[in-house]
Amino acid sequence: MTWIWSNLDLIWDRTLDHLLLSVPPIILSFLIAVPLGWLAHRYRVGRGLILTVVGLLYAIPSLPLFIVLPFIVGTTVRSPLNLIIALTLYGVALMVRVVADGLASVDRDVRQSARAVGFSSRAEFWQVELPLAGPVLLAGMRVVVVSTVSLATIGAVIGAQSLGSLFTDGFQRGIQAEIVAGIVATVALALLLDGTLVLLGRVLMPWTRSSRRKATGVSAPLQARTLPTGVAA
Repeated sequence: MTWIWSNLDLIWDRTLDHLLLSVPPIILSFLIAVPLGWLAHRYRVGRGLILTVVGLLYAIPSLPLFIVLPFIVGTTVRSPLNLIIALTLYGVALMVRVVADGLASVDRDVRQSARAVGFSSRAEFWQVELPLAGPVLLAGMRVVVVSTVSLATIGAVIGAQSLGSLFTDGFQRGIQAEIVAGIVATVALALLLDGTLVLLGRVLMPWTRSSRRKATGVSAPLQARTLPTGVAA
């Protein structure tokens, strides 16, 4: 405990480094996975190919990927950008199937109702399909958050400063308190980002908190839009 109290500044700096390595891949993986997941959902012919290719990304061991990426993107092995790209690929691998399955879970009758009241294909996606698939996407993003925060610690092996640096330094110098501090801080950061994501989901999808709407199966996005009398939502 003495080491922890004496090195709070170091733990805070490594936490900020870890945050800067984790947040960009989480955001980028969502932005990339949504169009890919939509393609997999919309075009059945390419669904198998898309899901297989992105799924294979997660099977690539992290350390070899860190070494190969610099030759592809022109970075150095120790570059934080190298780590961010690798973590983004892993996030995309997790999220594409979630997006495809989430969009597929939207009730067919809801889609038909949207078209019946004049939604264009673009409006149907943004105002009906994506909001209704939101809870599924949120669940997938929570997995990506935890996975990304955990994988970011591996960056310490290639020299990228993060909470993983506390592990490697603690092992090299035999300081157990430093190792424990790294583990606890990593778990705390994952919980903090996960809680932030859940809170953001409640703000952006307030209808998910309504048990009455869940029970009746009425979709808030469509309900929020005035429908002509006699058109079932």
